[in-house]
Amino acid sequence: MNDRDLIVEALARMSKALDSRDWATVRELYTPDAEGYGSTGIDAIVATLQNHLGGVGPTQHLLGNHRVEVDGDHARSLTYARVYHQGAGSKEGSFFECLGEYDDRWTLVDGAWRIRSRWFEMQIMLGDFTVLRPADA
Repeated sequence: MNDRDLIVEALARMSKALDSRDWATVRELYTPDAEGYGSTGIDAIVATLQNHLGGVGPTQHLLGNHRVEVDGDHARSLTYARVYHQGAGSKEGSFFECLGEYDDRWTLVDGAWRIRSRWFEMQIMLGDFTVLRPADA
């Protein structure tokens, strides 16, 4: 596979990891000092994701319209996303859906592409944002 295909595959792995709450794979796909979701460092990023997805029911991260630019051992990908979150517990029957674009900066580390910076620009929000919550909420 070429670098573009490897990055698109890594994005698909990230979506699957988020939807299955596979935090080990999430950690694998970032650099240790990455920035994302308003946090810096992989531990802070995972904690932020757990605070948003830990108390949610099923989710689905759908990605498309991939645009990838590779420059040596660095790359940038812009990817449309439609993300559905089903409510759980006291939020059962509610949902939150957001549509937007991921802007990811990548670094090649030991032959594998890793995210060093992630930004999600939400363009459309539907439903109840409070569906996003930690596991103990």
